Amino acid sequence: MQHILIIEDEAAIRRVLVKILSEESDNYEVEEAEDGLAGIEKIKKKDYDLVLCDIKMPKMDGVEVLEAVKKIKPEIPIVMISGHGDLDTAVNTMRLGAFDYISKPPDLNRLLNTVRIALDRKELVVENKRLKKKVSKKYEMIGDSPAIGRIKDMIDKVAPTDARVLVTGPNGTGKELVAHWLHQKSERSKGPMIEVNCAAIPSELIESELFGHVKGAFTSAAKDRAGKFEAANGGTIFLDEIGDMSLSAQAKVLRALQESRIQRVGSDKDIKVDVRVVAATNKNLKKEIEDGKFREDLYHRLAVILIEVPALNDRREDIPLLVSHFAKKISEEQGTASKTFSDKAIKQLQEYDWTGNIRELRNVIERLIILGGSEVSEADVKSFASK
Repeated sequence: MQHILIIEDEAAIRRVLVKILSEESDNYEVEEAEDGLAGIEKIKKKDYDLVLCDIKMPKMDGVEVLEAVKKIKPEIPIVMISGHGDLDTAVNTMRLGAFDYISKPPDLNRLLNTVRIALDRKELVVENKRLKKKVSKKYEMIGDSPAIGRIKDMIDKVAPTDARVLVTGPNGTGKELVAHWLHQKSERSKGPMIEVNCAAIPSELIESELFGHVKGAFTSAAKDRAGKFEAANGGTIFLDEIGDMSLSAQAKVLRALQESRIQRVGSDKDIKVDVRVVAATNKNLKKEIEDGKFREDLYHRLAVILIEVPALNDRREDIPLLVSHFAKKISEEQGTASKTFSDKAIKQLQEYDWTGNIRELRNVIERLIILGGSEVSEADVKSFASK
């Protein structure tokens, strides 16, 4: 059901609008308010999907209503209803954030079309917010340990800038979570976040993947194709496992960072790109530099800010929170009843040697939820954690 509020001081017009909208769709629930003050009170108490608001009203005019609603519930689309003498005011309301305006007497087709478009836009806004919350929850960083606290503080300081960040740490520690938090808390959060796993792409294809190619650049290049840097324009590119990138690709990445320009494979045309680069690796890049496997100049370009993610064995105090988080999440995914872990089970998990870090812990929790008792016990942990 979609909830529509009509704020109009003329009872006859209110009745006409209610009749038109109610007959248009059984999915429309239409309410009335006889003036601006009454309308604001209703909006404070209920979430509406659309408001139709007259401009000339006693007590509180439509412009004041619009300004008030934009402060308390800015996501609600507001369509202004104006008399012929109010057109200048109606245009001004568009500048203040009104979705549209309709002249009196309202044209039926124009009215219904505007209502449909406004409601569709509201659904889109709500869906986008839902997805953003889902993404944010998906990449939530769990833990209250000093080590995690320092990382969160660093992210808060660095995220609003465009400084390049190099995230280091063993496999399975959650380096990609840091990258996503940096993006979500940045001014680029409305732009794309493009992830590239450098270790998963064959060395002969990495340059094409990053920078794109033109038709005929190589045997399978049947048409022009944009690369990841172009796809990330205006946002963030996350180069995961950058320590596995070939030296020739490193040289091109270095040029992209130095000049904010790239060239597609097989082309000599420069393409300007505006991206923030976050890189991650589980390797000791200084050792890789000594061995001639990684460019020192690229390292210094990438490592403006260094964030080291600790191994799980170095933040065992976070394990109870992580267990609770994973148990709830996995139970929801599996469609099973949530299970609790006994204090001794938690203590046993804290004493385990987590060579696979967070990734291994999650796998173990999933195994215990599937195979363990209604309350996961110390015996369950000893039976299933080491398998």
